[in-house]
Amino acid sequence: MHPQVHAPMPPPPESAPWLRIPVGTPGPEFEARPPGQYAYDYPDTECDGWSTPDLTLRFASVRGAKHRYYRQPRQDAARAAAHEPTGAIVFAVADGVSSAASSELGAVEACRAALERLLHLLSRGPERVDLQDVAHHAAQRLRQITRWRLNGKDPEPGEVAALHATTLIAGTVRPDRDGCLVELFRIGDSGAWTLDAGRARYAPLFATKTGSDAVVVSNEVAPLPRVPDPLEQISVRLTEHQTLLVGTDGFADPLGDGDGQVGALFAGQLAAPPPPLWFAHLLDFSRETFDDDRTLLAVWPRTAVRPR
Repeated sequence: MHPQVHAPMPPPPESAPWLRIPVGTPGPEFEARPPGQYAYDYPDTECDGWSTPDLTLRFASVRGAKHRYYRQPRQDAARAAAHEPTGAIVFAVADGVSSAASSELGAVEACRAALERLLHLLSRGPERVDLQDVAHHAAQRLRQITRWRLNGKDPEPGEVAALHATTLIAGTVRPDRDGCLVELFRIGDSGAWTLDAGRARYAPLFATKTGSDAVVVSNEVAPLPRVPDPLEQISVRLTEHQTLLVGTDGFADPLGDGDGQVGALFAGQLAAPPPPLWFAHLLDFSRETFDDDRTLLAVWPRTAVRPR
């Protein structure tokens, strides 16, 4: 039986439009402008949601107010898939670097490449996934699409970055007899958290640039195609009371430590998996000064995990 959604603010009546949810002082409201005529592969908003026997997934990616106003495409991307033999969910979230000419393509291709490699490695040997291999596979994809853009010329690293630089965070959630094992890596400044919605507590899995662990706030990003050595990666257990959240800095920056209004909104709304369209609407909240693209992926354990 699917869990019921316990939302502190009910959806508006069916006859009313879904106006953006204001958080604190909202930003200005305006009709979004279309991106460039060749940006039709990058819609303003994407969302997805489904469940396996053990896990429930939701993700959404929305264009920020700045890109909506200046006619730029959404540069965030997310992808997820189920690996049926192991019951795992594989996922990737990317944030194209704004200074790169075609970072929206880089973000999508990095996510696709990461998922392809994760699914392949799980099928070869589910006991361990080489995340370094996944990161290099995604970097190689960016080199390949740059070579195509340069009419077959082997690109220099700087040429790849100038066209397709992107952050990337990717990994797996695998149910087993001890719970749910989360393994993921990141390149750049996207974030990941476990959320205990009952206590409204967000525990960051990586160091944050806005939280109390950040001595100096920095906007410097070292994105793909560069793969750092060692790769920043982590492995944690997800309990039945926790939700895995993975998001770009468009979500991480307004979230902060999670103890403000944005944290309270999401803790209340994500106590149980909401419908995918409502998840996307929630992510498109309006808050003054926060106008970046936002992407958020969430995974909930559904039931007591069966032995494997």
